[in-house]
Amino acid sequence: QVQLVESGGGLVQAGGSLRLSCAASGRSFSKRAMAWFRQSPGKERKFIATINRNGSGTSYADSVKGRFTISRDNAKNTVYLQMNRLKPEDTAVYYCAAGGWGEAPNEYESWGQGTQVTVSS
Repeated sequence: QVQLVESGGGLVQAGGSLRLSCAASGRSFSKRAMAWFRQSPGKERKFIATINRNGSGTSYADSVKGRFTISRDNAKNTVYLQMNRLKPEDTAVYYCAAGGWGEAPNEYESWGQGTQVTVSS
């Protein structure tokens, strides 16, 4: 497993942008696909985006396609989520995950502690 620490969350107005980072410890980062999920109070954790090991392949939830971009820097053991044109409905705790693939949270073996993103209208 790898240890994951998210950062970059905060309060932003609708239409604004944020970039989340997820720093991973361990030597196996470059061997693992990475993903971002989000969870709002009282709701299930939902898939946002995933990226393969070398960054050549990505997949997005329809709700964020065209607004969010996932990327990674294997030299820095970090995965990013660039979020543009934010909407109030994007408000949630955002989590990065490692060691899986696809949209089901239970496919992933490692999780960060989450970072809060709040979008005001």
